[in-house]
Amino acid sequence: MTASHARDTLGDFTATSRMLLIAAMAAIVGAIGAGVAWVLVRLIESITALAYFHTLSAVGTPPSQNRLGLWAIAVPVAGALIIGFVARYGSEKIRGHGIPEAMEAILIGRSRLSAKVAVLKPLSSAIAIGTGGPFGAEGPIIMTGAAFGSVFAQAFHLSDSERKTLLVAGAAAGMAAIFAAPMAAVLLAVELLLFEWKPRSFVPVAVAATVGAAMRVPLLGGGAVFPVPPHAMLGMTGLAVGLGVGVVAGFASALLTKLCYFCEDSFAKLPIHWMWWPMIGGLAVGVGGLFAPRALGVGYDVIRDLFAGNLIAGAAVGLLIAKALMWAIALGSGTSGGVLAPLLIMGGAIGAIESQIIPGHDAGLWAMISMAAMMGGTMRSPLTAVIFLLELTHDINLLTGLLIACTAAHAVTVLIMRRSILTEKVARRGHHVNREYAVDPLSHFDGELDAETIALIRQRLHDAEHVRERGSAA
Repeated sequence: MTASHARDTLGDFTATSRMLLIAAMAAIVGAIGAGVAWVLVRLIESITALAYFHTLSAVGTPPSQNRLGLWAIAVPVAGALIIGFVARYGSEKIRGHGIPEAMEAILIGRSRLSAKVAVLKPLSSAIAIGTGGPFGAEGPIIMTGAAFGSVFAQAFHLSDSERKTLLVAGAAAGMAAIFAAPMAAVLLAVELLLFEWKPRSFVPVAVAATVGAAMRVPLLGGGAVFPVPPHAMLGMTGLAVGLGVGVVAGFASALLTKLCYFCEDSFAKLPIHWMWWPMIGGLAVGVGGLFAPRALGVGYDVIRDLFAGNLIAGAAVGLLIAKALMWAIALGSGTSGGVLAPLLIMGGAIGAIESQIIPGHDAGLWAMISMAAMMGGTMRSPLTAVIFLLELTHDINLLTGLLIACTAAHAVTVLIMRRSILTEKVARRGHHVNREYAVDPLSHFDGELDAETIALIRQRLHDAEHVRERGSAA
């Protein structure tokens, strides 16, 4: 191939006009994802009202306000029993927090998810959270949106890459609708789910997230989910403190990940079928809820109080310990629920505690920055965490502080942990996930060299890079 011919045929990207068709399909998937998000929110509220208040008129009331006394222990146990039966006799794919399952479907399942998962995942998650499970709704809605996107793509017999795009589009739309955070949803797709940075997938996913966020306004309301009074931009001292907050969050992220998988490993050693494990997790939730009622449920009211600076000192310490233990035990038992909202609460509690020794004692400010850092470190998605907190609060002045804290937390976890809380589950099933993206320097040789030669060169370059890294480390 001559240089002039290569210049005429090669471009920066490989997208074709078919991208527009997939984008149009993604708009439909985005509307479906928003509808599913609305259904899930209403299901959680209705089940909470029925389980804790024996009525459907208490919709929106958190489970922490129940007056059941010791009978409150039975509520999460009963919910967990139902989930165990649904998982065993319905679909085992409803177990877990959603994002690893979506990653696994993309990596090894040819982006195929069943319609059964699309129905059972939100139902099981609503039962888990509605009966007091200390989880978030984002993981289940990501998995559910992904399932609807995959089913939609399968109906039109699309290719594997196109099916993956619509699967991720459904996931992004669900997250955008739940949190009014379309930018964070797209970044989450790029950092965790797409495993590529190409217009053919980015454009449809962005379309779906935009539609999901737009649909949220008539379905769930507009504006910031957790609006806060704007803070002043952080100066050098504040940024230095933010760096320290990020480092602490990074180590906390590692501890939480290890705690979660310690609980999962402990359940795996029990001499009973996994169907019964969620009941044990439910018992831990019920007992923990007696001592720390605010650790029950999805906890959006707790996040609002953390932003407002209403939880400090002893209250924040108790919330942190109770939420961490209840969340790790319940999640390790294999029930259905998300990790994002609990990470925000635990990160916020750490920030509120730290604020007592930080000049100014602004508990709300440092709770917000620590929340983002905890999310960025635990999920290894620092850019998503920064934009997510900005979209949740609309407090743009804290952009630099959030960036430095999330970067610090990310750096700590990358250095001390081989895998994140999300990829660890995939790795335990025998599939390694490489989260580093790079331009392939050999891609322009396609058509000139045979595939075997290119593969051999890539392997030798990869080996040489590892040798250089080991030499630098030494």
